[in-house]
Amino acid sequence: MKETIFSGVQPSSIPTLGNYIGAMKSFVDLQDKYQATYCIVNQHAITVPQDPEILVRQTKQLAALYLAIGIDPNKSTVFVQSEVPAHSQIAWLITCQIGVGELERMTQYKDKSAKQESVGAGLLCYPALMVGDIVLYDAKYVPVGDDQRQHIELTRNFVDRFNNRYGEDILVKPEPIYPNAGKRVMSLQDPSRKMSKSDENEKSKISMLDEPGQIIKKIKSAVTDSIGVVNYDTANQAGLSNLIEIYASLSEQPIKKIVNQYHDLGYGRFKSDLADLVVSVLEPIQKRYNQLIASDELYDILSIGATKANETASQTLARMEKVMGIRYR
Repeated sequence: MKETIFSGVQPSSIPTLGNYIGAMKSFVDLQDKYQATYCIVNQHAITVPQDPEILVRQTKQLAALYLAIGIDPNKSTVFVQSEVPAHSQIAWLITCQIGVGELERMTQYKDKSAKQESVGAGLLCYPALMVGDIVLYDAKYVPVGDDQRQHIELTRNFVDRFNNRYGEDILVKPEPIYPNAGKRVMSLQDPSRKMSKSDENEKSKISMLDEPGQIIKKIKSAVTDSIGVVNYDTANQAGLSNLIEIYASLSEQPIKKIVNQYHDLGYGRFKSDLADLVVSVLEPIQKRYNQLIASDELYDILSIGATKANETASQTLARMEKVMGIRYR
């Protein structure tokens, strides 16, 4: 039997090309190697105020994009977090066994709370929900970015403590899978910063739902340099090197081959071909996305996924409740 992998993504605006290259693209490959569980973690989103209508729309959009990029519901379990009650139930059990100090040390809590006058308890306690997301599915592996290192270590430490207290092998201790080098896509306008879907500068990012004309304009206006020769030089030609990495990731060609092909052709030709490549990758994804978002097929797939997830999650929750004395029958 395949080992289980779990990933949960928060539905906060449309994912960028950077999100696709850095994480989502690999989800498709991972589903062939592991028993994959992919969750849209909409309960995480409400740790800060949300417009309900926007949250509903973004939840549907992310689920549709998951499927449109090639995640196969026959191979993977795809569902929305709030449709599996065990997530919020297990979060309380975990919250009762995690120290306040552990939660206050989380970098994301410190960063977000520093920007808010009033901090909700959910912002402090949501890492317990994240721990629950992972352990509910006996996940052996969890693909995470650098910004989630603390959360995966919190999960591993919690599992050790829980198993030591209540008995061995009640919960599975997860191992992180970190992205490969070169998978971090940078801003098109500031190559020193990561491409971010929250960036207010629309020219800095390519949304997965951008129209072809928008994509072409954004790539043509991407920051490069005055050298004029296509080289992969992250120190002196950071902007151009970022574009080369995007080309390499989407075409699955070696960087050296791309440099040799465009070395003497100039930035204009390279940017034009890169724009065509990005459009060719995103157009079929967008076509499938539009089919899903306009039909009941998306709801059917998510309902089936939620049923499968509930079966697994309820078993893990029952194990924890039993050893903790919560189940008395």
